[in-house]
Amino acid sequence: MNNYNKLNNIVGWGVFLIASFVYLSTIEPTVSFWDCGEYIATAYKLEVGHPPGAPLFQLFGRIFTLFAAPGTSQVAVAINIMSAFCSSFTILFLFWTITAFGRKIFAKSEENEKSKMYAILGSGLVGALTYTFSDSFWFSAVEGEVYAMSSFFTAITFWCIMKWEREADKPHASRWLVLIAYLIGLSVGVHLLSLLTIPAMGMIYYYKNYEYSKVGAIKAFIVSMVILGLVQGVIIPGAISLISTFELFFVNTIGLPFNSGTILYFVFLIAAIIFGLKYTKKNNKAIWNTAILGFTVLLIGYSSFAILVVRSNANPPIDENNPEDAVGLLSYLKREQYGSWPIVYGHYFNAKLDNKKPYLDGNPVYEKDEKKGEYVIIDKRKNTIPNYAKRHKTIFPRMWSNTQSRHANGYRSWAGLSKTNKDKTPTFSQNLSFFFKYQIGWSYLRYFMWNFAGRQNDYMNMDGNALHGNWESGVSFIDNARLGQPSNVKLPDYLKNNKGKNHYFFLPLILGLIGMLFHFKKKEQDAVAVLLFFLFTGVLIIIYLNITPFQPRERDYAYVGSYYAFAIWIGLSVLGIYDFLSKKMNSTTSAGLATAIALLLAPTIMATENWDDHDRSGRYTAKEVAANYLNSCDKNAILFTNGDNDTFPLWYMQEVEGLRTDIKVVNLSLFNTSWYIDQMKRATYDAAPIPSSFENKQYRTGTRDYIPISDRGLGYVDVKEVIDFIRSDKKQTKIVTNAGKRNYCPAKKLKLKVDIEKVKANGTIPVEKYEKILPEIKWKIKGNGMYKNQLMVLDMLAYNNWERPIYFAITVGKDNFMGLEKYFQLEGLSYRLVPYEAISPDGQTGEVNVERMYDNLMNKFSWGGLNNPDVYLDETNTRMIMNFRNNYARLAESLFVLDRKEDAIAVLDRCVREMPNTAAPFNVYAFPLVNTYYRLGEKEKGNAILTQMIETFLDEFNYINALKDKGGLNRNLQIAGSVLSNISRLIQSFQLANASYEYSEIDGKYFREKGGAEEEIDKEEYLINTFMDEYIAAQSQNN
Repeated sequence: MNNYNKLNNIVGWGVFLIASFVYLSTIEPTVSFWDCGEYIATAYKLEVGHPPGAPLFQLFGRIFTLFAAPGTSQVAVAINIMSAFCSSFTILFLFWTITAFGRKIFAKSEENEKSKMYAILGSGLVGALTYTFSDSFWFSAVEGEVYAMSSFFTAITFWCIMKWEREADKPHASRWLVLIAYLIGLSVGVHLLSLLTIPAMGMIYYYKNYEYSKVGAIKAFIVSMVILGLVQGVIIPGAISLISTFELFFVNTIGLPFNSGTILYFVFLIAAIIFGLKYTKKNNKAIWNTAILGFTVLLIGYSSFAILVVRSNANPPIDENNPEDAVGLLSYLKREQYGSWPIVYGHYFNAKLDNKKPYLDGNPVYEKDEKKGEYVIIDKRKNTIPNYAKRHKTIFPRMWSNTQSRHANGYRSWAGLSKTNKDKTPTFSQNLSFFFKYQIGWSYLRYFMWNFAGRQNDYMNMDGNALHGNWESGVSFIDNARLGQPSNVKLPDYLKNNKGKNHYFFLPLILGLIGMLFHFKKKEQDAVAVLLFFLFTGVLIIIYLNITPFQPRERDYAYVGSYYAFAIWIGLSVLGIYDFLSKKMNSTTSAGLATAIALLLAPTIMATENWDDHDRSGRYTAKEVAANYLNSCDKNAILFTNGDNDTFPLWYMQEVEGLRTDIKVVNLSLFNTSWYIDQMKRATYDAAPIPSSFENKQYRTGTRDYIPISDRGLGYVDVKEVIDFIRSDKKQTKIVTNAGKRNYCPAKKLKLKVDIEKVKANGTIPVEKYEKILPEIKWKIKGNGMYKNQLMVLDMLAYNNWERPIYFAITVGKDNFMGLEKYFQLEGLSYRLVPYEAISPDGQTGEVNVERMYDNLMNKFSWGGLNNPDVYLDETNTRMIMNFRNNYARLAESLFVLDRKEDAIAVLDRCVREMPNTAAPFNVYAFPLVNTYYRLGEKEKGNAILTQMIETFLDEFNYINALKDKGGLNRNLQIAGSVLSNISRLIQSFQLANASYEYSEIDGKYFREKGGAEEEIDKEEYLINTFMDEYIAAQSQNN
């Protein structure tokens, strides 16, 4: 193998170039949905994103953006390119890892060296390319998220232990161990995934340095787990925790200035490290010297988090959790805002509190007080932690979450719990049933099979139904038997032709199993290391996160580390096939044939199947939808949003592309926190601070977090008076509750005075609505209390004085409308608060402002390629379309009422052109489009949509009925039945069918016949006229 190293490098870099071409060809040309908008924005301007932060990602992202034109989509492209290259380097190190394992398998054999070299290189090629084209890894490779860079650190870290093993007997080999520690420290500034390779690396270290024994291997594993626990549970959080402790002690107790404790901590730490290094060197303690050096470089790598403190002190527009000092950084890294969950021992979801001591004290919350020169406790957190009765606790609790009612429903469904006796404590066997069925089976193995067997479609599925998001191999008799799918009933076209339907026929899975078995047979110790890598980056993550039912999105991207490990075995399958073939034919031919077979069975078929649903080139939806939200608002507006996808893309557009920086975007979920309220009260770019009467001490953590309502029967009370009452600290403004004395709200019925001349002058409402302006608007708060975010909204209303327009995004849930919805005016993708009763005749939220809506929908809005059939739209994109179509339909209906028929037709035409059935199937929300088309006399256009709905919902209704297991699909079946019933009514109402003919279909052609005379008709006429017969037949099957 004289040329091995040279060829190993050449082929490795060749694979890198292939992966780079694939990812650069398919990256999204702008921002994506979910967290990408936040990551790109915070990287571009080095701001502070959500906990626990990704400062190293932001640093590298900032470097990449220096090569982009400022303030353009090139910034997003630059960071997406960074993800692509991180992914390509991951593939490179995977190739070298596989070839390193392969070389070890053949290390003692000198026969057929040349053919073995080719087989080893072939194994690396197959494994690396398989992972290149794998579903979940490819998904993260083409967007600006942390998972691509996290995978890179995982790959290079594991490759380094292979390099150390090869050079372990050489001088200075321990440099690789030090490098591993440094890389792990760096990786914490991106994601914690690479930490989970420590047990696998620990075993490789043991196998190399010690003679193998079962007892020794067990001890090595235990030591590796201890190291993992120390790094993740002690060093990473403990380093910051100690800084916080030092800071509090030296500032609060000793009386030194702020940051003195932090400085002294680093002085002591550096001194201890220097002493340790000198002592171990002097006394020739090489292992301890390496350990201390590793600890040191790990902390150096980890120090990227200091960037967050530096940038937070600059008060950037995005400054989540405001970690300005050691105390704040500790809270940030602990992700305290997300809560905690049990892992080893804890409560069930329906556990009762302990009778004697229902609540325990939490850790106090400190805040810097500049006047006092110390850190003061702003929230003692007394009696804030639920203490559950021991009889309702268990070891290894899997069904624990009581934060959402749907979690409880999910537990009952997956574990088969009683739905009538909801207080009954689950048994441990039911607890394990949920673990294996949902957490392992549904939340991990399903994703694993997506990557190596095949995927049914890209529709999200959180209830385990047989129609959406399952793994599906393409081997019909297996898939049909497993999912209870009928083979003789037509699958709806939108599912049949879904780009996410990818079939690999189990071939990559089979290759991986061959490789695994061959690896255990030839090199068991190495196979155990890979197995640990596989388990710790897959199943262990599931155990640690204790996944709850009904996640907001599919989480397959979180387990790519285990797919990486399995790709190693897919690569090693080439050696297994070679080993088999070489006994029957020429060894060189065997190497080539084994590589060719494996290339065809895994990466080739995966590339062919996966390209269309991973190619994001040409997709601009997230950018354009964000722009549409912002452009829906008037100048200097305040826009309330609620979730990731109606907030992060908007942040991106403002921070990166500088669009509508006059608008203050207020996320209602974050508005519950004092640090976010502080930020909203600061000006950002062209946006003025929000109007507010509260000072920081009146809303900081632990103060007015929840305001109970105790209605005193005062009728409608001015909201300003209510706010002033709640803001007061006088005794008479508080009531006694179980949590002690609290400020309270004295009225449920509120009113807000209207400055009529001001709302006329600033264009709050159109001229034609002047006569409807009210002297005051009145509404009623729902529920028995309000949280801090709702309090702040009322404060803004009270002190805005109708100066600035206030909007709610259409995606904000009704619970956050606070009873104000009867004063909402729809102007685009947001509702504007107006001083008149804007009740819509269609019963939906908000009266349509026809002129503004028309200008927005017809002239300003763009939809980023929704109408391009070549652009892949995943469910995140298609799910939004129903809201957008509904807005077009509402505008068209309003125009029809105003007798502006040509404009109404133009609006409907634009909707259908921009959001055709190919983008997302016309569903129940398309009825207003059809109905309005018919009322406008556009029968052909109405028929075109109606017949598409007929095909879709007849097929879906029949298919669901034919499924053996309809679990989780009852709602789908009800919706399909309702749609079909409405189609029937439409056909009758508009007399669309002609019952005087007989209709038939022959070889794809359609005919109608009367009195012996037959004529050919189009498909639409055939479907409408035969619908009733098909509908009756479908109903009979359902019964």
